[in-house]
Formats: sequence, C-alpha cells, structure tokens
Amino acid sequence: MSKRNSSQRRHLIMQRLQASGEISVDELVQHFSTSEVTIRKDLTALENSGLLLRRYGGAVLMPAEILTDENDEPFSKDKLSIAKVAAARIRDHNRIIIDSGSTTAALIKQLNPKQGLVVMTNSLAVAKQLTELENEPTLLMTGGTWDIRSESFQGQVAEQVLRSYDFDQLFIGADGIDLARGTTTFNELVGLSRVMAETAREVVVMVESQKIGRKMPNLELNWQQIDVLVTDNQISQEMKQKIEANDVEVVLAN
Repeated sequence: MSKRNSSQRRHLIMQRLQASGEISVDELVQHFSTSEVTIRKDLTALENSGLLLRRYGGAVLMPAEILTDENDEPFSKDKLSIAKVAAARIRDHNRIIIDSGSTTAALIKQLNPKQGLVVMTNSLAVAKQLTELENEPTLLMTGGTWDIRSESFQGQVAEQVLRSYDFDQLFIGADGIDLARGTTTFNELVGLSRVMAETAREVVVMVESQKIGRKMPNLELNWQQIDVLVTDNQISQEMKQKIEANDVEVVLAN
C-alpha cells in the first residue's frame, strides 16, 4: 500500500478512535481488510506521533493531561537544544549508551565532531543514524527481543549483552518526571533501562521541561540511579530545586 493510502488509513483510524475512545486491532483489521501487522504498524506510528496510547489488543486516546498544544516534532527546537548540551558532556573515545527515543535520537548529529566513540544502542533507528556519521563510531547493539511499541530491542538477551560491557555514560529519555520518584513511563518494559543505568558511570536523562511533573504508572529510573538531568530553560525554579535535592545535577539548555 502506498504512503498516501497509509496516511489516509491512519487518519480514519484516528476518526474512529476519537468517536469511541478506544479501539481494537481485530476491529481495525476487519474494517480495513488488512493484516494485523499493518494495523500494528499504524498504531505504533500514531503513538510515536503522540496521538494515542497502545494497549493490549488495541489502543486508547492519549489522556488529556499529557496532550500538549505544541506539535511535538521528533527534532523540535527544545530537543535539539537539549541534545547540544548533552553532547557537550561527551569526550572523544568515550563509551556511551544511547537509548531509543526521539529526544535521544536528536543527540546523534551532535556526535559528528567526536573522535573514537564506542556507542551501544537498542534502537535500529539510532544505529542507522550512527552509521551515517562522518566520524563513524564503533557501533554495538544489544540484540534481544524486538518490541514493536518502543521500536527497540528488549529482554534478557539484551540485558546480558549490556552486562558484558562497562560504559562512561548513558543517555536516556523519559515519558514523564515524577519529582518525588524519578523518571516514569507508560511502558512496562523498564528492565533494560535499569541495566543500562547499572553499567554506566554517569546517567544523563534528556527530557523537555513540559514532561517534568508528569506522572506515569511505571517508575523507570529512581533518582538514586540518575546523575544529570538535561532540560530546557522553561523549567520552574521550584521544580529545579526539588530535583537537585535528590543530588541530581540539572543542566539547562537555552
């Protein structure tokens, strides 16, 4: 099916979802006379665009409290600013982990001036971008079980591979920041993130300020596992002080 037809189908999926609030994969397969694989790819693309949340067997509308008025482009100005500040912490020949996600992906192009990097990732998209850099770093991949929702490798194999190495830094994003607990997410697959943090000497969380104070059901990394939080300069002074009280360095991007 052409990209145009895919776009039209996804538009119709959103219309049906807005009318009912939730929708199942089986229902969409029957309605569009297409495969489960195609529908799951559609739902993943719509989730990555911030329009819905995947649930077992289907999807629901994005909760109103986490919707933003701003169109969250993969590389918005805030993401790029955060990426530039985060990249400034990386030295030549560092061994780093870059987790999957749009904020961490913005970091890749900032790595071009760096020499002799070794980069581990669980994301095919990140891996592809790394191979396109002029100063191509040594690329390591976790392997493991492919998770269609996060579009990354997860599971025990990935964890075992990570534990075979040690790293200078981990760069990881977050769906939300619970000021009392740490980074939070809707995704229940948090085991690999925690292993990433265990194997890195410095854990750098890259997150836009609009996500700070946003509580998700699953705790990913607690404050004791985080060394640095890089965000934009729209964070309030009160929030900044609460995070710093957990012995976390807060770095602001202009």
